[in-house]
Amino acid sequence: MSGTERPLRVLFVCTQNKLRSPTAETLFREHPGWQVASAGTARDAEISLTRDLLEWADVAVCMEKRHRDWIRAKLGGVLPDARLLTLGIPDEYGFMDPELVTLLERLVPLRLAGTSPREV
Repeated sequence: MSGTERPLRVLFVCTQNKLRSPTAETLFREHPGWQVASAGTARDAEISLTRDLLEWADVAVCMEKRHRDWIRAKLGGVLPDARLLTLGIPDEYGFMDPELVTLLERLVPLRLAGTSPREV
């Protein structure tokens, strides 16, 4: 990283913030050049997605299209559409499920390839 760039801030989003997005956060916590967090769109999520969290992020990686649509409806304009990525991973995996880990390890780097942080 050059002196003017900071780590890419990646926010993983699912519904309850109990299984998929915390798995992604755990998996990519030590990824070089990334700072990661996770949140959920449901009112009773472990960590609820807020405007502040979305403003912190350079990119939101949504597990499903409905999460991206929720962000557009409730927090539209905080991040440009190009920074709202969707993986298409359904809610059928447990926390750190090996199949989920494999999907995330394959899809997340592909979706984030070429994404750089905003200038500081």
